[in-house]
Amino acid sequence: MKPTIPELEILKLLWRQQPRTARELHDEIQELFDWSYSSTRKTLERMGEKDFVTMAFKGNKKIYCARLDKIKTLAAFAQDFAKRIFEIDGPLPVAMFTDSRLIDESEITELEKLLVDLDKQTGKEEQ
Repeated sequence: MKPTIPELEILKLLWRQQPRTARELHDEIQELFDWSYSSTRKTLERMGEKDFVTMAFKGNKKIYCARLDKIKTLAAFAQDFAKRIFEIDGPLPVAMFTDSRLIDESEITELEKLLVDLDKQTGKEEQ
């Protein structure tokens, strides 16, 4: 199961810094989605049900951490986008990720391997 766009935005915030409270996450994404605090909490609740995040208590506040692996999740999104939108067959060039603010240089090699593996896996499924 792949995260929705709002879920992915929350995951990206958590991958940068975690744990975080629902309020901290909401304050950063409210302008992006123009939604209420209760919508953020409901999205986090659904993400917990899908096992995308974990929830714990720190004092009287709920805190959240990402459970989905950043590089695996991003590789799946990138491959899906390339195949569905641009109809690219074959692994994606890793150079397109080098200026990303979300992944660092040490993660590029892991991403490249995952993209190649995903391409091989997709090729087998289509045969």
